Amino acid sequence: MSSQLAHVAPAARTFEQRGFDGCWTAEVAHDPFLPLVLAAEHTSTIELGTSIAVAFARNPMTVANIGWDLQDYSRGRLNLGLGSQVQAHIEKRFSMPWGRPIARMREFVLALRAIWDCWHNGTRLRFEGDFYTHKLMTPMFVPEPHEYGMPRIFLAAVGEAMTELCGEVADGILAHAFTTKRYLQEVTIPALLRGMARAGRSRSDFQVSAPLFVVTGHTEEELADRAEATRKQIAFYGSTPAYRKVLELHGWGDLHTELHRLSLAGDWDAMGRLIDDEMLHAFAVVAPVEELAARIRDRCDGVIDRVLVGFPASFDEDTIASVVADLRRPFTPPRSS
Repeated sequence: MSSQLAHVAPAARTFEQRGFDGCWTAEVAHDPFLPLVLAAEHTSTIELGTSIAVAFARNPMTVANIGWDLQDYSRGRLNLGLGSQVQAHIEKRFSMPWGRPIARMREFVLALRAIWDCWHNGTRLRFEGDFYTHKLMTPMFVPEPHEYGMPRIFLAAVGEAMTELCGEVADGILAHAFTTKRYLQEVTIPALLRGMARAGRSRSDFQVSAPLFVVTGHTEEELADRAEATRKQIAFYGSTPAYRKVLELHGWGDLHTELHRLSLAGDWDAMGRLIDDEMLHAFAVVAPVEELAARIRDRCDGVIDRVLVGFPASFDEDTIASVVADLRRPFTPPRSS
């Protein structure tokens, strides 16, 4: 969903009318929380979430306040999605400390829950950690109670350590679009299950949420145009060191080195040409409109519980509604192992 405030209300209403189960904001050029106030005001059933808000640009108390108020105003529809970002952005863009991101994120989530428990159940706030300490909560600073409980917490993760942490302390994971089904099956899900085992948690109580690159259209020309644009997106992410491990699983590790070199030179077109059809189909769902829902369901089956799909701006309402309705048909959920 666009985070420009003037666009939020009509966009959120449209998503709800089309039959989507949720809409999400991102922290890119705009604040991720402000749009959700408008979305909550102008909808009644659709879930609302951040994918993601940068945790380490803030502290647990400020996020607890925002999450509490949005959960109340949306009548229990908030999914609080948090991510660590990378060191350069935390230190050079947000001017905040960086270090031990896994341990820091664990504390962040536990601190959030301790603060919410204080407000919801009246427990004494006595959270002390290596990064965050919250021990002062006088009645003046306790927000009004509400009936909707604590927001669900989703964490963004690609690497195994952060993914294990998701399984241990979060309600769901926000996987990255630069993820293949094989990576989900062989790396992400096993790491989640290890984290869940440590905490004695069940897979059935957890959601794997993932956006997908989608290449679709009504004609071969539309498919070709969107494939070219998607190749460039895939190449951009492939040039980023943090995502090299996804390429390495498929034996494409050397491609990262070349993509990174070309990115430093600003040769984006050349980068896109390096993404061949095998790679395109590994990272994206490629299908004509009439086959799109079936292909997306196949990509999700067994690994993804909640899929984030973006449709081309040229699609009409009937086409989008038809695909969404097909996607919402029940299918076999992932089995625990």
